[in-house]
Amino acid sequence: MIRDQKIVMGYSAEGEAAVIEPKMANRHGLIAGATGTGKTVSLKVMAEGFSTLGVPVFVSDVKGDISGMAAMGTENENVTSRLEAMGIGDFSYEAYPVTFWDIYGKNGIPLRTTISEMGPLLLSKILNLTTVQSDVLGVVFKIADDEQLLLTDTKDLKAMLAYVSEKNKEYEAEYGKMSSQSLAAITRAVVVLESEGGDKFFGEPALSVADWFTTDTSGRGMMHILDASSLINSPKLYGAFLLWLLSELFELLPEVGDLELPRMIFFFDEAHLLFNDASKALLEKIEQVVKLIRSKGVGIYFCTQNPADIPGGVLSQLSNKIEHALHAYSPAEQKGVKVIAASYPVNPDFDTFDAIQSLGTGEAVISFLREDGIPSIATKVSIVPPQSSMTMIDAAQREQKIKGAMLYAKYYNPTDPDTAYEFLQRRAAEREMALTDEKRALEEAKALEKEEKAAQKAAEKEAQRQSRAKKQAVKTVGNTVAGTVGREIGKQVGKNMGGTFGKTLGGNVGASIGRGLLATLLNR
Repeated sequence: MIRDQKIVMGYSAEGEAAVIEPKMANRHGLIAGATGTGKTVSLKVMAEGFSTLGVPVFVSDVKGDISGMAAMGTENENVTSRLEAMGIGDFSYEAYPVTFWDIYGKNGIPLRTTISEMGPLLLSKILNLTTVQSDVLGVVFKIADDEQLLLTDTKDLKAMLAYVSEKNKEYEAEYGKMSSQSLAAITRAVVVLESEGGDKFFGEPALSVADWFTTDTSGRGMMHILDASSLINSPKLYGAFLLWLLSELFELLPEVGDLELPRMIFFFDEAHLLFNDASKALLEKIEQVVKLIRSKGVGIYFCTQNPADIPGGVLSQLSNKIEHALHAYSPAEQKGVKVIAASYPVNPDFDTFDAIQSLGTGEAVISFLREDGIPSIATKVSIVPPQSSMTMIDAAQREQKIKGAMLYAKYYNPTDPDTAYEFLQRRAAEREMALTDEKRALEEAKALEKEEKAAQKAAEKEAQRQSRAKKQAVKTVGNTVAGTVGREIGKQVGKNMGGTFGKTLGGNVGASIGRGLLATLLNR
């Protein structure tokens, strides 16, 4: 609800309005309180106020109930009595311009970025890499740049890691030594990120954050609601998204200092889930970005159950505070509430520690920055009702809003451009084809050589056979001739020497001698 270009969050018992100064909204803020105390209502009222002023808003919706901002609120007895108690007579119900997003593409337009846009430094923090592994990843990105290989999605990065591992020795002289263990460790970390949905988050078309700085036809800031009901179960991916988004804004926007209206406001619901499993490096990076991004005209608001859920370095940057009821039963819990109470400027009219524990649903202790930049004293207020619906919209309404969004056609359908993975696949296929051709040529040469040897051996064998046949023929004829000639000569000699007996004996002896002489001649 807007009064004099200021966002009215609630009213004190004395009827004094608790307002957020838009020019101080970039100093960030916190909405905290136990479950069921009214945190979501406070978030919605604040987000509605910024949208009405023309400021684009981003909200991560963990439970799905923030989706009701796309529908007009309805009058009910509870809201009516609350408005009457606050003396609000000009309250109107409104539906706000909403674009739904979802990294998994189920309950909103798919939200993506690329590996290249994430960059090696940010990706190293998300993957929780060691210093050495981070350096190796930076070298892999450098090789990809030098060889003009685009890294769009996780399969590109895995293909590049495998390629560098294979060519490690060749790259060592120019880029330095990269151990196979480090490359393997990075690959495993990427696979883990994929299992949490990283294969959906990294891809094309990548979101251009500039598309979020839009208003509807009446000048109200567009509300970009990210469905985080599934995403919150993957804290590493949720942290990756948050860090990338804030870093993109930081790099995209120029320094502007304090504006009359912030450029954009971010709300991260159930923020404790974001920080629970975040690595030290990731927490340090988030703290750094939160500190610096306010000079770009961007405000960040964390919504959580207990301020202690937010790391101290981040918590110290949150100047606009809304604390709903906290109930402390154990000494440790009471100590925590005392710490929270001590962070509020003292109000002499009540004890902040006692007030925080006695707040009813829809009540809060607040402290907002004044125009002069000084925090207001702790004030107990009743939060005004939201103008949009208190309940979530149904699936049909959500589907209509998704498909009716201006950015639906640009981002809904994924594309798979020709990047590192495809290039390296082709290179591997060409190398395999070249190896296959070389192997085939080698096999053909071996086969031809084998055929030539076989033919030569067959020819030699045939020549030997023919030679043996020729010798046998000559031997047979020679034996016949030599035997006949020898026999006739032997007969004549024997006849002269011994008559008929001598003739026969001489013939046989002569034939044997003739054949023996022939055999001796043939063997020479």
